Amino acid sequence: MTGLRMPNALARRLFLHRHALSGLSNRAGPDGLAALIEQLGFVQLDSIATVERAHHMVLFARRPSYRSANLDRLLSRDRALFEHWTHDAAVIPMAFYPHWQLRFARDADALRGRWQRWQRHGFLERTEAVVDRIRRSGPVCSADLRGDAPRKAGGWWDWHPDKTALEYLWRSGALAVTERVGFQKYYDLAERVVPGALREQHPAPEESIDWLCSQALARLGFATPGELAAFWATVTPAEARGWCHDQAKSGQLIEVEVEGADGSHRRAYARPDVMQSATDAPEPTGRLRVLSPFDPALRDRNRAERLFGFRYRIEVFTPEARRTYGYYVFPLLEGARLVGRIDMKAHRKEGVLRVRALWPEAGLAWGKGRQARLEAELERVARFAGCSTVEYLPGWLRDTR
Repeated sequence: MTGLRMPNALARRLFLHRHALSGLSNRAGPDGLAALIEQLGFVQLDSIATVERAHHMVLFARRPSYRSANLDRLLSRDRALFEHWTHDAAVIPMAFYPHWQLRFARDADALRGRWQRWQRHGFLERTEAVVDRIRRSGPVCSADLRGDAPRKAGGWWDWHPDKTALEYLWRSGALAVTERVGFQKYYDLAERVVPGALREQHPAPEESIDWLCSQALARLGFATPGELAAFWATVTPAEARGWCHDQAKSGQLIEVEVEGADGSHRRAYARPDVMQSATDAPEPTGRLRVLSPFDPALRDRNRAERLFGFRYRIEVFTPEARRTYGYYVFPLLEGARLVGRIDMKAHRKEGVLRVRALWPEAGLAWGKGRQARLEAELERVARFAGCSTVEYLPGWLRDTR
């Protein structure tokens, strides 16, 4: 151990800065948006649109000038992004594509048997026909391949064989998402979507493991091997531990004790200049911001609780929290502190963003200044969601003392 300890205030400052939450980006247009997504590493895609879809809210929280059309342009026209998998479906900078060759190979092996057992049909026998259809006729969505197959009653994940083949070919790299219409993915041959110079690069596995771990650490500031492995969800925990060991042995990493919100300390790895990087990071803006439940800064709920003292789960997984807060509530960030959570919904036909409830964090006063900052933020969010007014239902401000 180095004996180096990072105070909680510095840890929060560095963490928020690396997650592009220190300030607000004013860079307009697709180029600025591409730079923001590269800084984050990826943005998770999600169809839930209680206010707006989660990926749009992630970007809007960091960039008030964000418009969803620019994300569509980067993906489907400029080819500056590609869509694939990290811990979930995400948009990823196209420049990272060569290192997804490792993910394609691992998904091909892992999903082949798993999906055969899960779907209980011969989807692998359909892959050649699906590729041939796309080669001859162009991009398809899953509905185009259903044909006369009856729709099953098993729900969202009960796929017909061609749908499973389509997803498998995408996950294993033969196909790529060329665009989304609404939230429906359209697939084409990877050779028609991904620039050849990137598609033809096949880094050795150890090169990609080094890149993935290094880039994850750059976006976290400090991390355990498990957190490095979880960032892209491609490197295994054992590979991340080995990488940290080798990097520390060569002096490229140090161990640091990171102070949590409760005063406890947890060991993590960081670059040798981590304390200077934390000191140089800007103080987070005092503006109050609504975050998506899928925000990358909150993805690891245990880390959010350690670092910010903010206990937050997507409530469907925790019955006690669901009874208190409902299913889908939005965290509120002010400066370097998560100050509460809000339950609201955009009613676009009525033009109203309706606030059902807000729970301040325990022990936090909700005074006039904070209320004014909330109202200013919700007016911005309402416009972004296509609403003209904000309505607060009776009893919306809950007492959490």
